[in-house]
Amino acid sequence: MSLNCGIVGLPNVGKSTIFNAITRAGAQSANYPFCTIEPNVGRVDVPDPRLDKLAEIVKPAKVTPASMEFVDIAGLVEGASKGEGLGNKFLSHIRETDAIVHVVRCFDEENIVHVRGKISPADDIRIINLELILADLESMEKQLDKLEKKVKSGDKKIKENYEFGKKVVSHLEDEKPVRTLGTTEEEEKLLNEFHLITSRPVLYVMNVDESSIKGNSYTEEVNKISSAESAGAVMVCGKIEEELAGLSLEEQKEYLETLGLEEPGLNRMIRASYSLLNLITFFTAGEEEVRAWTVMKGSLAPQAAGTIHTDIERGFIRAEVTSYEDVISFGNLNSAKEAGKMRLEGKEYVIADGDVCYFRFNV
Repeated sequence: MSLNCGIVGLPNVGKSTIFNAITRAGAQSANYPFCTIEPNVGRVDVPDPRLDKLAEIVKPAKVTPASMEFVDIAGLVEGASKGEGLGNKFLSHIRETDAIVHVVRCFDEENIVHVRGKISPADDIRIINLELILADLESMEKQLDKLEKKVKSGDKKIKENYEFGKKVVSHLEDEKPVRTLGTTEEEEKLLNEFHLITSRPVLYVMNVDESSIKGNSYTEEVNKISSAESAGAVMVCGKIEEELAGLSLEEQKEYLETLGLEEPGLNRMIRASYSLLNLITFFTAGEEEVRAWTVMKGSLAPQAAGTIHTDIERGFIRAEVTSYEDVISFGNLNSAKEAGKMRLEGKEYVIADGDVCYFRFNV
């Protein structure tokens, strides 16, 4: 499943530094605006201790984690929706992503210039959100013009789209992102047809300095905003993550211990992004490979099978399912099966996070 998150923010908030640390891809990072022009793309593993535990038990020849994609999009500036900076180009890159990771500067550092001359997370968030809202408003007005010409045809669906579109425009005119509109399931389907940037889920990444890894007044601002928007929020120290990226796993562990941290902040960010996209993980476990697979929450067993191979979905017969907890509790898959914990599930079974599956199929 190829889903990605676009990393956005004002220039010099630490986007590329964080992207580099996540992907070790070496994206250019410098202390001036528009350092990033073309988006850098990196695929990263989703950290999951359950996969490591299963691998310890099964001892397979190969271990394959779930992964997702991050896109480092250049820093937006005020007026981007009107083409300021390289705005139009950047906005087109954002439209191609499934979710938005909004990096917000939450540290003071006189040697790193702020594009607006002062540190104010609330103002920074407002600027980015407003530019995305204005871009969506322009897009919606064009789409409504086209729908209005078709309404006279009497087509019920076109009329519904048009009326809902006016509701969306009114919400955007109030300078509110579409994700805060509050839609019914039917309206959500209509909304998907408009392809709006601000309908995408958002994760605020609070980039702090080493002295604020437990938070500061700036992060309190961001947490209030994210809570009001029902968005996600994660705190990360870009400088620490950059240092960790250059260390071995053992060295990372020692360094984290000196900081009083259990894991890198980027692990939380990656997992939060994964969750933001409403994704869950199921596992397959055999001598050849233990692997984590990604599916949308609510996926049925045949759909999950299809992520492995389309033939398995097409010829799906049943799924042999054991929960991760039962595998761990009984020590291995066979013991869990002998204890009656392995279930036979059919085509209507909804895959649960952590299911260990074996799919029977015939084509």
